Amino acid sequence: MEKRHYTIKELPESERPYEKCERLGPGALTDAELLAAVLRSGTKDKRATGLAVEILGLHPYYEGLLGICHVTMNELMRIRGIGRVKAVQILCIAELSMRLSSQKVHKKISFHTPKSIADYYMEKMRHLNREEMILILFNGKNKVIKELKVSVGTVNQTVASPREVFLEALKYEAVYLILLHNHPSGDPTPSRQDVSVTKRIKEAGELLGIYLSDHIIIGDRSYVSFKEQQLL
Repeated sequence: MEKRHYTIKELPESERPYEKCERLGPGALTDAELLAAVLRSGTKDKRATGLAVEILGLHPYYEGLLGICHVTMNELMRIRGIGRVKAVQILCIAELSMRLSSQKVHKKISFHTPKSIADYYMEKMRHLNREEMILILFNGKNKVIKELKVSVGTVNQTVASPREVFLEALKYEAVYLILLHNHPSGDPTPSRQDVSVTKRIKEAGELLGIYLSDHIIIGDRSYVSFKEQQLL
């Protein structure tokens, strides 16, 4: 006998995410039910909620909804029942969640406070699988001129030189700058290379009259500010 293709409509009404949401609100849905509502259908031998559970357990380290922020399209498509369209939908959900988190902080951000800067960039950077460095440039009145990505490295190293940083700073006539980069491990503790690169950029900036105000390392819901730690 051929196996059936299960859909959400085949679930008992009390277990259907759409009906449950209408009766109790979206807050009553589990993570799997929320994801199943987007997936809409499962496979021949697995309902949408079962497929959602499999997706939420895909990443070996990050579990649940956080995991979908760390998986690739190819990894999603290895799951039976996830094709190109559903993989794109899932990745878009992850991106929407990160942008919503950033927007909540954006209205309150003060670029004079390491914590508020770290809070703003946290959702953008803590899910990255490789180290990336962002450069924020300021004018003489401490107003932001430009935000630039100056380096994309590996899982444990970012490759950024003072030359790259100050070519951009001179181009936009910046007076001050702040560096940010992430540690995919989740631990924001500065490495010896982080300290060495920061020192070289600080010294080069002093010669050029473009001053390094801070270097912030983003971890998993944690950060280290060179300024706060008196490492500058």
